[in-house]
Amino acid sequence: MLKDVVQVRATGGHRLWLRFEDGLEGELDFGQALSFDGVFAALRDEQEFARVRVDPELGTIVWPSGADLAPEELYRRLSEARGAG
Repeated sequence: MLKDVVQVRATGGHRLWLRFEDGLEGELDFGQALSFDGVFAALRDEQEFARVRVDPELGTIVWPSGADLAPEELYRRLSEARGAG
């Protein structure tokens, strides 16, 4: 079952703290995990990366550049990072 992102906070560099609707939360570092080309090119700039927000209709994180990330991939990565999956 798909879990929506309900909160996001930039924590410096290319790191984000995320919380999902089921309570799973934690920090992920996208510095090495994200290819900064195409729609993601503007996100090389840490200030632009920090402009992230939750789109409640999509249930995931988005940036003003139009970039977004699949919530199921974010959930998988965070689960693995937290040792829960």
